[in-house]
Amino acid sequence: MKKDRIQKTFLTELKRIPIVQVACEKSGISRNSIYRWRKEDEKFRKLMDKALSEGEALINDMSESQLLVLIKEKSFSAIRFWLNHRNPKFKDKMEVTTKVTDTDELTPHQAAVVQQALKLAALIPDNDTNNETNSTHNSSGDIRGNEEGQKSKDRNNKV
Repeated sequence: MKKDRIQKTFLTELKRIPIVQVACEKSGISRNSIYRWRKEDEKFRKLMDKALSEGEALINDMSESQLLVLIKEKSFSAIRFWLNHRNPKFKDKMEVTTKVTDTDELTPHQAAVVQQALKLAALIPDNDTNNETNSTHNSSGDIRGNEEGQKSKDRNNKV
């Protein structure tokens, strides 16, 4: 069948050069047809993925071979590239240093922030509202100041 022959040619070209556009041009088929076949035909999709993978492996092997030739020719950039990507001792590293001065005292702004946080967490009394710090609960569950709470208790006992 003509479609099978075109697909086989396309996959062979894709193995040589793993670029879909180039393989399409060499096999005389449009990219739209290739992607339509890929979408509609699970078997073709798997064959295409395999051809791409094999083509990429071939290009990787060729690239490493050329890199090794450049290293043998004492190309510093090739040597540096190889070492940066293959040897952990030569990988790019970042070192962060800073000078930390240890002071036991907080700045006034830091102290204010800590005070506010402790107030919000109800770990220290809020001096702005003294009624809450000296409060008691009466029998009806209302919160009142100590003096009001005592008067309420006295009233309840007289009745």
